[in-house]
Amino acid sequence: MKIVYSFHSLWKIKRRKIEIVWSEEAIKCPDLTKRQGYKYIITKRLNGKILGIVYIKEKHIKVVTAYWIRK
Repeated sequence: MKIVYSFHSLWKIKRRKIEIVWSEEAIKCPDLTKRQGYKYIITKRLNGKILGIVYIKEKHIKVVTAYWIRK
């Protein structure tokens, strides 16, 4: 399935120093997936950190935001 990024998510990804490859890896193989209404919230452990991504599934996957989760 095609992955597209909103302007907001690209801005946050750049600001939070998250690689696009990491976000795609997390979407394809998440450690945990939660659904809240029409949004999906996933987490993936990468390099000792936890990456969180919020996306909407339509004809394609649209990433809304991405962030690091603090322990």
